[in-house]
Amino acid sequence: MSKLNSNTLAIQIFALTKRFDGLMAVDSISLEIRRGELFSLLGPNGAGKTTTINILCCLLKPTSGTASIMGYDIMKEPFRVKELIGVAPQETTISEHLNSWENLSLIGRVHRIDSKELRKRSEELLETVGLLERAKDRVGKFSGGMKRRLNLIMALVPDPEILFLDEPTLGLDPQSRRAIWDYIAELKGKKTILLTTHYLEEADVLSDRVGIIDEGKIVALGTPDELKKKISDTNTMIISAENLSAEAIDGLRTMDRYAEVDSASGNLRVSGKDLNFREIMDYLHSQGIVVRSAALEQPTLEDVFLQITGKELRE
Repeated sequence: MSKLNSNTLAIQIFALTKRFDGLMAVDSISLEIRRGELFSLLGPNGAGKTTTINILCCLLKPTSGTASIMGYDIMKEPFRVKELIGVAPQETTISEHLNSWENLSLIGRVHRIDSKELRKRSEELLETVGLLERAKDRVGKFSGGMKRRLNLIMALVPDPEILFLDEPTLGLDPQSRRAIWDYIAELKGKKTILLTTHYLEEADVLSDRVGIIDEGKIVALGTPDELKKKISDTNTMIISAENLSAEAIDGLRTMDRYAEVDSASGNLRVSGKDLNFREIMDYLHSQGIVVRSAALEQPTLEDVFLQITGKELRE
């Protein structure tokens, strides 16, 4: 593959396929990721996410197909590719008997970074993720969240143009997970990021685009909003109200609306295409219904994933 569109595209994948002893891990996927984009690859365990990343990072050879990183072919120019990427794998590559400075220095020496520049970068990265004060402590004493943060900045030491993050918050408590996601949000737009994650609510907020992979194939692709619109053209309004009557609910149904009372919450759910908020509020007021609150219920990426694959993400 030539350096076609390397000014705008960071990653190009064409018909990429990988088989392991007859098992199809990646099944002829094609994909383009723009420079500066945060792209999330979502899929259940065994769907092909990590295999795809390993191929793009020149750690695995594809069975067929090809890909390029910033215009460089992963098969023909792997050394150029490796100069452009940073990788934070799902299994951390930290040396736990060393401290943070020493771990970062190992990466710096591999990339032949000048010692003064390496010290400067390391200090900035450690401070950014809140590890500078513990930088001389042996990493084996760190919590899981601290190790994940160190694993992430190790990928950033060479100042890569493209960052691969494979489940960067897997197994962390909510507070540690939030700290890492906040840092990833700061990187957005500064780096091209290919991310895999099980946490759909966070992928929803951060991602420019999302690809859903299932059984080795890309089965859906688009922005989070585009994917949500694909699964439903129906809007739902959740209304908390007093004095709800069967007659009022029946009246909503005559307006070509589906209306029901949620038995658990007691809230009124009104669904339909192109819901007119003002029309519904005016109707309820005309029926003597006191509305305490009303909000539109939006579909989530979890809904998208379940409808497209028929699976929960963790299956």
